[in-house]
Amino acid sequence: MFSEELWLENEKKCAVVRKSKQGRKRQELLAVALGVKVGVKGSFLWPPLKLFACSQISSLVRRAALTHNDNHFNYEKTHNFKVHTFRGPHWCEYCANFMWGLIAQGVRCSDCGLNVHKQCSKHVPNDCQPDLKRIKKVYCCDLTTLVKAHNTQRPMVVDICIREIEAREISNADERLEAVHEVLMLLPPAHYETLRYLMIHLKKVTMNEKDNFMNAENLGIVFGPTLMRPPEDSTLTTLHDMRYQKLIVQILIENEDVLF
Repeated sequence: MFSEELWLENEKKCAVVRKSKQGRKRQELLAVALGVKVGVKGSFLWPPLKLFACSQISSLVRRAALTHNDNHFNYEKTHNFKVHTFRGPHWCEYCANFMWGLIAQGVRCSDCGLNVHKQCSKHVPNDCQPDLKRIKKVYCCDLTTLVKAHNTQRPMVVDICIREIEAREISNADERLEAVHEVLMLLPPAHYETLRYLMIHLKKVTMNEKDNFMNAENLGIVFGPTLMRPPEDSTLTTLHDMRYQKLIVQILIENEDVLF
């Protein structure tokens, strides 16, 4: 009877043989699929053969993705090719030929990662589909590159900002007054009473507009920067908010009897 050690050793040998046969079978199948003959020296050709297969498969996947995206927002975009030094064997994804040389063997699109010969890059169609992994920024970025990477008609940041603004800038006059009144109710009592008293006075000033030329809009320009000054003393912020400061004070004066 075989000892346990001999049985385990025999099992290891069988596993190695099975693994070798499976690897050889994969080589033969891949070679047939690619139209390549693997002879006695197949073991030496296997590593570069796998690289070649991966490059061709990635190319097919990229082309399939392009076909899918063409049915959505069809923005034409040229590839952003740059000279590249590849590590290890690489094949051109346009002509499927080997890239010879030790350095600067070809070019790579910095937006989608397409690898081709420099000569082939002149014939590649304008079908670049940027990869989000390669797009590191939103601002200072080519607009077509950005929208194709996100597969949208417009940059998402534009949609987000416009939705936020439209959700806050109220067009209906009654709803706007109601929103202003709700904010006034949040003021501390001393602030509320001071503002109410000042608005009553400014409303009286507008009644003499023919003599003093001070209507609600002009008073808003004068008192807006003072009453609506931001917490941070920033000149840029003050200039940016000046229009809104004037507008809110004008609304407070014109609707003093309703808001307070």
